[in-house]
Amino acid sequence: MSASPAVPPHSQPGKPPRLRLTRRGRIVLIGLPLVLLAALILSLTGLLNSPAKAADTASGLTVTPTVSVTVQPGESLWAIAGKVDPDRDPRDVIVDIVQLNDLQAGKVMPGQQLFVPNK
Repeated sequence: MSASPAVPPHSQPGKPPRLRLTRRGRIVLIGLPLVLLAALILSLTGLLNSPAKAADTASGLTVTPTVSVTVQPGESLWAIAGKVDPDRDPRDVIVDIVQLNDLQAGKVMPGQQLFVPNK
């Protein structure tokens, strides 16, 4: 007589066992979608509250008056900003210079021509 395989009393043949989540599994199952939702909401909030706005019409555009300056040896953006507009905070002037000249690293080389805001 052949012995039949032992079947645990709590499971029925042909029926898969019930899935049980651990504490870590529940945290991942609930926490991951919440983190992704929070990231999406923060991204949309940043996009919608962005201060940059294009002008609605051509008449709404303003041209920044600029002058061209040649960088001298040993001169930095900080020194140039102080010479160009000593009444303003040099950090604000540096931001304007970087934007006007599309400077990536904020570094300048001697002999380089820069557009700087004119009062």
